[in-house]
Amino acid sequence: MSDVSIIIRNKKRTNGSNIIRYALLCIFSFIIAFPFIWLLISSIKTKDEIWNFPPTLWPKHPQWSNFTEVFRAAPFGLYIFNSTFTALCIVAVQLVTSAAMAYAFTQLNFKGKKVLFSVVMATYMLPAAATYVPSYILLSKMDMLDTYKGIIISNMVNVFGIFLIRTAFMQVRKEMIEAARVDGAGHFKILTHILFPMCKSSFVTLGLLSFISNYNNYLWPSLIVKDAKHYLITVGLRQFFIQGGAYGMKWPQIMAGSAIAVIPLMLIFFITQKWFMKSIGDTGVKG
Repeated sequence: MSDVSIIIRNKKRTNGSNIIRYALLCIFSFIIAFPFIWLLISSIKTKDEIWNFPPTLWPKHPQWSNFTEVFRAAPFGLYIFNSTFTALCIVAVQLVTSAAMAYAFTQLNFKGKKVLFSVVMATYMLPAAATYVPSYILLSKMDMLDTYKGIIISNMVNVFGIFLIRTAFMQVRKEMIEAARVDGAGHFKILTHILFPMCKSSFVTLGLLSFISNYNNYLWPSLIVKDAKHYLITVGLRQFFIQGGAYGMKWPQIMAGSAIAVIPLMLIFFITQKWFMKSIGDTGVKG
């Protein structure tokens, strides 16, 4: 058998495997995206069309007015602002605290460093609900219940963020850090001019994950926020769901409100997807 025929056979085999791979990726991608697609389509249907069986893929007369009715029925613009504002503030604070603690655990030498890091990581194993009562009492004593400050301060530290940034810092060559110290660079300059630029994708990943988590947070904000003007979008959607004893009877409007709530998350992802994908693909930091 000639070399040419072997090459052609291998190429056909490779093309066949690629077709199967791409077909599976398309199928799984559609399965993952289907709930969001169904949400968008349902937001412009009537109530009867939502409950019809078999369901219709596209409504006969799209009800675009569902979106305007949502804003008339509840202050969704305020809810989205509250969630976006608090989530961005929390992300900013968590990036600073995670970077500072990761720097201490990787670049400083002090007694009990390993023990302290083990204690910090052990707190990650605690269920979040276990911290609600002591956190509520502390916020109450500081008069921060039902405020933006209470939501932000109670989420200042992200244990996963500390672990993620520490791992990224450990991949930076020590020779670069030592050379910077020889040139007279201090801790702050090393952190901001060397470690941060080289680990930027990890910071973006942490920021994106933190924003999504805090934007979608429901249980803790619902415990400490009672004033409607401070409702986050998750609490606002819940209130809209049960207001007037409706309990989900206004499904088109509920779908429209949910679709509106997703817009900030989609914008943030599209802005940061390049760095997010880069962080997933990185196997190490090259110096």
